Formats: sequence, C-alpha cells, structure tokens
Amino acid sequence: MTTAGDIMHRGAQWIPAHETLDRAAQLMRELGVGALPISDENERMCGILTDRDIVVGCVAMGHDPSKVTAGEMAQGTPRWIDANADIRDALQEMEDHRIRRLPVIENKRLVGMISEADLVRNLPENQIAEWAEQVYARG
Repeated sequence: MTTAGDIMHRGAQWIPAHETLDRAAQLMRELGVGALPISDENERMCGILTDRDIVVGCVAMGHDPSKVTAGEMAQGTPRWIDANADIRDALQEMEDHRIRRLPVIENKRLVGMISEADLVRNLPENQIAEWAEQVYARG
C-alpha cells in the first residue's frame, strides 16, 4: 500500500495566522512553494494560503499585503490527510473538494504536503488522468 507519507513533499512549513501576506509571499519564495498551511496559535491548521490568494484576494483588490494577515485570508474548512492514509484516500479527498494541494499530518503535526507534482512523480498515468478530470472538471 502506498501512503500519503510515501509520496508527499517533506519539509512543509506553516505560516502563522498573525503573519502578513508579504511575509507569506517571501516564505513561499524561500521554500519554492505556491501554498502554505495557516496555523493558529496552537499550531493547528486553520486554512491554506496560496500565491493566487495573495494576488487575487489581496493585491488585485487594492489591499496592502503588509497589512493583511494570513488568518484573514483563511476560508472554509481546511482539508488534510494523515501520513499513514492510503494514497487512494488522499486522491479521493482532493477530488471530493477539488483541491490541488493537500497538507499531510502525523501526530497532529504538519509533516508534508502533497501537490500535483508529487502525484505525477509517483502515480500511474491512468490514476493521474482520473484525478485531473475530477479536480479540473467544470461543475
């Protein structure tokens, strides 16, 4: 059985909810990622912030990213998967919620992230095609 932990990108980092979006963008650049899970004061995930969120939800709206916090951008219920979960469960979670990045948790701590690139590197073409059809399908 292939698990979420087997294919995830290790070393994912939180952005605390109180941090500003300009700091989030800097951290994304430093880590070479396009998304960061947002943590509350107890290091529990309260959302996920993407580079697109910063551009479309802040900059394009005329807001100053040095004055808007990651927590203000957190919307909806954050989705995640346990590191020991079967990769099929991770794919199902991503398909059901039409998401392209999925934080991986172990012992209530962030241990990694599954992205499209991780799926492409680790799964057969037919599984990728089925996943992409579900996630990108207009509906």
